[in-house]
Amino acid sequence: MTFLGLYLTKKSVNRAMVSRRTGISQARLSQLSSNESTRLRADELYLIALAIDVEPGDLLKEVCKNLKLYND
Repeated sequence: MTFLGLYLTKKSVNRAMVSRRTGISQARLSQLSSNESTRLRADELYLIALAIDVEPGDLLKEVCKNLKLYND
């Protein structure tokens, strides 16, 4: 499961509602939630955040929390 999937599950988010409010298909939401190789686009993240009433920056921090800069 992806960090987005874990976040949505932890928050008990109704994915059908997210799909309706964002226009992102349920199949795409399922891919974004379960498949690590599926890339989440910025516009999708923004719409999902709006649909679940969270700050887009907070959602971005959560789904990208494993990213680190390389040391020189």
